[in-house]
Amino acid sequence: MSKPGSKQIEVQIMGQSYLLSCPPGGEASLLDAVERVDTAMCRIRDAGKVKARDRIAVLASLNLAFELSQKEAESFQASSFGQPEHSAFAEAGGGFDNEPLDPHTQARVEELMRRLDQTLDKDGRLL
Repeated sequence: MSKPGSKQIEVQIMGQSYLLSCPPGGEASLLDAVERVDTAMCRIRDAGKVKARDRIAVLASLNLAFELSQKEAESFQASSFGQPEHSAFAEAGGGFDNEPLDPHTQARVEELMRRLDQTLDKDGRLL
């Protein structure tokens, strides 16, 4: 159900249609967000290691949230100290664009994936 004054927009994410509600004037921002989510999910799907749509969605949301937190931290550091800092994750050579990770980061990612798989395997549902 949409709020009064909101607009319904049909979008495609990984080939599946979704009807989303957005406030007037927010169409461009919503479509930008949809493009980011679709790109992130397709990148994970195309890597071939994860097949389940719900797991792809969780990983994509984690990747996007991580990128956002890094940008917020860099913005905070730049405003606090007058110059941007490089993220430790980027300095370690890691990233979500098929860049190699340092062994410690790779181990943490694998552990998170294992825990995610265990949690999802309990009942096959996130919530």
